[in-house]
Amino acid sequence: MGVIVVDVQGDFTTWKEGSLAVQGTDKAFVEKIQKATELLKMKGHNIYATMDWHPEGHVSFCTTFEGKKPLDVVETPDGRNQILWPPHCIQDTEGAKLLLDDSLFNAIIKKGKDKRFDSYSGFQDDGGARTEMYEVLKRDGVEELIIYGIAMDLCVRYTAIHAVQAGYKVTVIEDLTANIAPDSSAEARKEMIENGIILKNEL
Repeated sequence: MGVIVVDVQGDFTTWKEGSLAVQGTDKAFVEKIQKATELLKMKGHNIYATMDWHPEGHVSFCTTFEGKKPLDVVETPDGRNQILWPPHCIQDTEGAKLLLDDSLFNAIIKKGKDKRFDSYSGFQDDGGARTEMYEVLKRDGVEELIIYGIAMDLCVRYTAIHAVQAGYKVTVIEDLTANIAPDSSAEARKEMIENGIILKNEL
């Protein structure tokens, strides 16, 4: 069994007053994820983390485009629609730091490193470039995955869907996720169920 803990970074939490904080991500939420991850580690599971690791001027930053604000949508040079966010998880900044004990993880997968492409998924970016997630899961002989973290609507959702597409049996623990908005989280739940992902309230 493998466990992917998605994007538990300062900029996504209210605890650290992050630039893109998701509701409900206070200190208690992060501590709950820490304890759950420690428990799964004690059970002998392989544990992995993903984290946004964006360069300055990233395509997802509203500040990259003149006159744009968060939640605006722009068309990229290759014709994709890109939703814009406040600058977040910039490489080597305080807000990009993982808020969990690094020693828990077999590997930490950094995503969104190419400024041309966003990367909600821990498996690949919007340009199709794969992260090392495929290699490390294969190396460790993982066949089933538990996934949780921030946020249900986007990065948990797409990491889980790409995991299924890569052939893994996937369970998402809803009680260990945070939601951006009710509509998008409901849509995410629906899409995950349609893709055969098991949703559980707790471990």
